[in-house]
Amino acid sequence: MLDIVHPLVSTLMLWSVLVPAKMWYAPTQPILMDVKPEAGVSLVLTDFAGQDIQPQGPVEFKEAKTIDLRDPFPAVSQPGTYVLWAVPIGVKGIGNFTGTPLVIESRQDKRPGAPPGTMVTKIEPLRYAEMETDQGAMTLAFYYDVAPNTANNFMTLAEQGYFDGVGFHRIIPGFVIQGGDPRGDGTGGPGYQIEAEFSDRKHLPGVLSMARSGDPMEGEGAPPRPEFANSAGSQFFICLDHENTKHLDGKYTAFGTVVDGMDVVRKIAATPLRDAGSGTPVNPPVIKHVEVKTVISGHNPYATMMIGK
Repeated sequence: MLDIVHPLVSTLMLWSVLVPAKMWYAPTQPILMDVKPEAGVSLVLTDFAGQDIQPQGPVEFKEAKTIDLRDPFPAVSQPGTYVLWAVPIGVKGIGNFTGTPLVIESRQDKRPGAPPGTMVTKIEPLRYAEMETDQGAMTLAFYYDVAPNTANNFMTLAEQGYFDGVGFHRIIPGFVIQGGDPRGDGTGGPGYQIEAEFSDRKHLPGVLSMARSGDPMEGEGAPPRPEFANSAGSQFFICLDHENTKHLDGKYTAFGTVVDGMDVVRKIAATPLRDAGSGTPVNPPVIKHVEVKTVISGHNPYATMMIGK
């Protein structure tokens, strides 16, 4: 019999300390995971803000072992977004982890009238992206906790080369820089739409959010209708000044943030414009390439986002 292994899991199996048996688990299934320490490690579970979640079972391992993650951490059976870290025994905190952390997404069915509790659990490596533009590079971290599907859509498109050679077609100083349109005129996309994942994440400077069609009936305090809310595809924008973007809070899908390279964002925002009203640049800055990478020991772009670091 041939076993089909998801490429993300296959990549982890090459060298990581924590290797899940698969990516998706039903709520009745054990969350099987191989712990493969080169030396002794302790497992640490946090929420996405970096706050520790206390274990209810043994978490120290000096030899390779397969465990059901629900045994030491029954909390993962409850809806939420968690991060699992392997830390050398005796080391406090998650700042000196080893291997690649895993994101544990215990997803709840949010449809009206749906049963409570976790519907399915997804496990994937914690990833980030390096965006190389003709104005310099920036590092992007993603909001797995509030916009997992949008983040996954962006990373999937990036891995397939979608953004390579695409420009920032709309630049509004003090507001946003917008890109991700293969047509370059604000009308293009990947040929599909994704559902909105609105949240309480603020549209602060550096925040990545999805462009969508504006609802002409959308007013102060009124949410966009579904056909407008769920119209995003690949076009994204990066915020410049919250004083000018705060009206987007809760109405656009914030799915990540620039953690390094805001100088590049500001340089792009200063691009000369052909038409200030539409934000059309004379020469649109170009995205050369977006590379998605796994977080590894010694380089964790999420550290500044996690209060428990």
